[in-house]
Amino acid sequence: MKVLLLNGSSNKNGCTFTALSEVAKALNNEGIETEIFQLGNCEIRDCCGCGACKKGLGKCVFEDGLVNEFIEKAKSSDGFVFGTPVYYAHPSGRILSFLDRAFYAGKSAFEFKPGAAIASARRSGTTASFDVLNKYFTINNMPVISSGYWNNIHGHVAEDALKDLEGLQVMRTLGRNMAWILKCVEHGRQNGITRPEKEEQIYTSFIK
Repeated sequence: MKVLLLNGSSNKNGCTFTALSEVAKALNNEGIETEIFQLGNCEIRDCCGCGACKKGLGKCVFEDGLVNEFIEKAKSSDGFVFGTPVYYAHPSGRILSFLDRAFYAGKSAFEFKPGAAIASARRSGTTASFDVLNKYFTINNMPVISSGYWNNIHGHVAEDALKDLEGLQVMRTLGRNMAWILKCVEHGRQNGITRPEKEEQIYTSFIK
């Protein structure tokens, strides 16, 4: 089993990476393989709503070397952790642009797989950011993994985050909880418990 962790910060080894690494260690200790996918500081364009990904492509029409690579990795992953720094009390613009495109184009790669979000901040804005990222899971049939508190860590630089002992504990608990759910899902699969059947999507609009 494998969990794919997404670092939505342009700072490769900052606070968000520190938190994700703590989650990854806990998962590894439970026998779960992990990979941290770095967004880095390259340009990431927004989804433009062109709909090309829905026309049998199964990928984003814009080949920028990141979104489609992530979708391919997601197909063979069993769970996800999305991490973001807090900018102006919300997630980084880059992770939102990235996830909008990844979920529109690669929806089936994520469905019915557990997901968790984490947020890092110097001081505040974490819970709002945490809420935004969780919505990617809750509109895509994905079980949301929790911890013993909100999945937040605090610090201005990585060294600060390492001093947030409660935040680090939250990350370790999150990793263990994710491993537990993955093992339960796998045990169920081996015993004939399959994914729920999806109904055909119904779109309701009250705008006439």
